[in-house]
Amino acid sequence: MSILIRLEWVAAAIGCVVAFRWLDGGWGLFALLILAPDLAMVGYAFGPRIGALCYNAVHTTLGPAVLALAAVVFGPAALKIALIWVTHIAVDRALGYGLKLPSGFRDTHPGRVGHDRAAG
Repeated sequence: MSILIRLEWVAAAIGCVVAFRWLDGGWGLFALLILAPDLAMVGYAFGPRIGALCYNAVHTTLGPAVLALAAVVFGPAALKIALIWVTHIAVDRALGYGLKLPSGFRDTHPGRVGHDRAAG
């Protein structure tokens, strides 16, 4: 993954955190929810195909975009949650993690993550 793409995601994460604070978001809420999307990894208990489906469902920007639009009806709390959610996704992408492929947890759309252990 190119450094430019990673820097774009860093900028997105920073922008979301700044917007969250601008909306007077509390750090307690941020801390509570920042890792919540990773709870979808429980899907891997049912195999890599189901795991990838669950993980990807909450690691795309579609969900937080819909939630941000829903803030028109539900108020600023929905927007704050959407900003936390996008921050999580952006940090993942900035670190090189992507959407999961059904072949295994370490197989992602930008490439394989992690290090293979040497046989020995």
